[in-house]
Amino acid sequence: MLTIKTHKALRLAPIALAASMANMAMAADTIKVGVLHSLSGTMAISETTLKDTMLMLIDEQNKKGGLLGKQLEAVVVDPASNWPLFAEKARELIEKDKVDAVFGGWTSVSRKSMLPVFEELNSVLFYPVQYEGEESSKNVFYTGAAPNQQAIPAVDYLADLGVERWVLAGTDYVYPRTTNKILAAYLAANGVAESDIMINYTPFGHSDWQSIVSDIKSFGAQGKKTAVVSTINGDANVPFYKELGAQGVSAADIPVVAFSVGEEELSGMDTSPLVGHLAAWNYFMSADTESNDAFIDAWQTFTGDDERVTNDPMEAHYIGFNMWVEAVTKAGTTDPSAVQDAIIGVTVPNLTGGYAAMMPNHHISKPVLIGEIQDDGQFEIVSKTSGTVVGDAWSDFLPGSKDLISDWRAPLSCGAYDVVTSKCSGQNF
Repeated sequence: MLTIKTHKALRLAPIALAASMANMAMAADTIKVGVLHSLSGTMAISETTLKDTMLMLIDEQNKKGGLLGKQLEAVVVDPASNWPLFAEKARELIEKDKVDAVFGGWTSVSRKSMLPVFEELNSVLFYPVQYEGEESSKNVFYTGAAPNQQAIPAVDYLADLGVERWVLAGTDYVYPRTTNKILAAYLAANGVAESDIMINYTPFGHSDWQSIVSDIKSFGAQGKKTAVVSTINGDANVPFYKELGAQGVSAADIPVVAFSVGEEELSGMDTSPLVGHLAAWNYFMSADTESNDAFIDAWQTFTGDDERVTNDPMEAHYIGFNMWVEAVTKAGTTDPSAVQDAIIGVTVPNLTGGYAAMMPNHHISKPVLIGEIQDDGQFEIVSKTSGTVVGDAWSDFLPGSKDLISDWRAPLSCGAYDVVTSKCSGQNF
């Protein structure tokens, strides 16, 4: 015997089924793009802007008609500067939200956390920040700088200025440690004595810099020109630079060249004591090109803030997103395997007047720029390569990697191919 409740359930079942099918149809009508950046915690100072950048790029693409006849839909999650949570959120985006690509990450520890997920599920990650190299995965596209596109040219620039003693100061995680290992080997190969290299690491969010800055001053007071090469990340940069100013460390005395401080980080600081210190990037807001002017205008219009700055990782997302769009269009599908094949060789404009190409090692070609901090929080470009530099996945200065190359084209299809043994040392990296 059917009860009234049963009759009601039977009547509602087709409605529920229809609603479910409608939701599925709506989902099928969009191409989902995962945006995986920390919106809270120590890295929010840098990553929140990248989330906004992706929303702008997706909005602009939708105004152009979308992609493959569909609108793009951003799926934004906050891993909250919690490195294991990056892996959890990546899995959620791929398996639950069914995104077709993910743009995200900042620290290398966040990327390392996510990497096994992308390889297991064969999705694609566009990673927009400078990193230490020593990796090449078929599932990751590295649109930020490798060490040969940032760290090594920065050291060369300082050496040309007469620097002989080096402070390698970094946050204590994989990117600074590996980058400094490469730099120490590079400096040694160029005749720098071990006693002329000081290495210091501090935890994320470190705030008490008094004794460390005092040590840097003492190290620099030995009669040789000294510089700081900074791989300090996140909000720890604010008290670091403040303490430099408090102790009277000027750029004329001990210049600092930073790899993780750009316009966004400077916008929250008193820059007057920092004038003359340096940063090495592949883009600065001050680049005088029509495409950069248009990008800045679009950004400030989108955010409704005509004081909002742009920076290098934003350009990396700009390049990576446009490369993904080109690859999807070329392949006629968002299928990750097809995109991985189609994207190699794709070339798109950068914002400094040239072009970026996706290389077989999943790194891109980039110009290298050195900028000097100005009192308005912008950078005056004091050095720029005449052309672009191809990102090197494996360092030429480390014994374990100098014989490795990466090439994801068939028939090699290897991220770590040993040219001496003629063997692929790992399927991916």
